[in-house]
Amino acid sequence: MANSKADVVPLSQARETFSELADEAHAGGEKIITKDGERYVALIRASRLDYYHRLERERIHLLLVGEASKGLDDVAAGRVKDAALALRLLVRRRVAKRCS
Repeated sequence: MANSKADVVPLSQARETFSELADEAHAGGEKIITKDGERYVALIRASRLDYYHRLERERIHLLLVGEASKGLDDVAAGRVKDAALALRLLVRRRVAKRCS
């Protein structure tokens, strides 16, 4: 969703009109508060923030499912390594890097 110029508010103005800005955000608007001419924070309806958080959790879950699927494909194709051996090799590499 693109913000119009009316939705971009300097922090000094936001301090003076916070109640009105909050009412507009609660009604579904989004306000971008700027500080020193740069985007600083956003004012949005709390339920929209909850929705954004749910979307982020779903995205993370989909990424995890995708990675698990790739791992299962690797196992099915025989692309596996002994976990204990792999961990020992990683530890050795870290120790070698510290010593060099």
